Amino acid sequence: MKRQALEIVGGGVAGLSLGVGLRKAGIPVVLREASRYPRHRLCGEFVNGVSQQTLARLGIEDLFEDALQHDDMTWWRGSGQIASSRLAKPVAALSRWQMDLRMSSRFQELGGELHCQARVPLRAEEGRVWAAGRKLARESEWLGLKAHFLGLDTCSGLEMHLGEYGYVGLTPVEEGRVNVCGLFQKRSDLPGRGKEKLLSYLRASSLDDLVSRLEDAKMDEVSLTGVSGLSFGAQNQEEDLVTVGDAERMIPPFTGNGMSMAFEAAECALQPLISYSQGDASWAEAHLAIRKLLQNRFRRRIALAKGLHPFLLQPQRQGMLAALAKPSLLPFTTLTRLLT
Repeated sequence: MKRQALEIVGGGVAGLSLGVGLRKAGIPVVLREASRYPRHRLCGEFVNGVSQQTLARLGIEDLFEDALQHDDMTWWRGSGQIASSRLAKPVAALSRWQMDLRMSSRFQELGGELHCQARVPLRAEEGRVWAAGRKLARESEWLGLKAHFLGLDTCSGLEMHLGEYGYVGLTPVEEGRVNVCGLFQKRSDLPGRGKEKLLSYLRASSLDDLVSRLEDAKMDEVSLTGVSGLSFGAQNQEEDLVTVGDAERMIPPFTGNGMSMAFEAAECALQPLISYSQGDASWAEAHLAIRKLLQNRFRRRIALAKGLHPFLLQPQRQGMLAALAKPSLLPFTTLTRLLT
């Protein structure tokens, strides 16, 4: 039986994992990516919450076998530790440099057609899945910065540092690298480029102890990436566009759940797209099924994350969190479970 080919625009976590899953099912797929592999991307670079069953359905579970496994997390406000906790299950830490390279190679090994440095106009078409990332929010006040550091010691597998109108996560990945990834309120008055730009934002967030640690470490200049125009929640794309991953909705980064949601979104889209390709469903039916599955899976998670987000950014509300965390009144384990 001849199967209808599908086109995926965007080769990030959602697009690549969906492409691999479709090729595993024998569906013809063309994937178009505006950049090329390998590359660095703004990302916490650990996979928190996704199940092995989801990764197996997508055909990528073995790609994480050699990833670092972290099972503890500490929270800091300024220079003081406010909480530490054990994660319900270990999280896999792997750089996007490695992850995207592995998934793009797997996609091609399975017979997928990959076109890099290929830009596609934002337009809905039958058979096209849009996975090319978030919708640009020009009015957004937020800036994301990420870089890898060498020679940086960490006190736990995951560190979260709360600053004034910003926060930063630290995660060891492969080859002795530590991923430093933060969300900050944009400012036009901060000096510097490269490493100094990141340190300037950390100083402005009153994270001086973390600045001292990073000053003594070596930053991989090539790994420095920045993204602005961020908005969280539904991305409000055009009605007829079939979207997955960040192109469909974004969760605030403090949850560490962005990559897991991308994998889960690909899983949600997998069977409806297979049904369309095999002629068992129309494109409109597949689109509706994907939309319902994504809404049911992520609605509560996104609402909770957006409600908690202001408490991590505003100094007064951070004080409330710290006061609850020190006597262990803040249910970190329960919140982690609900956010994943």
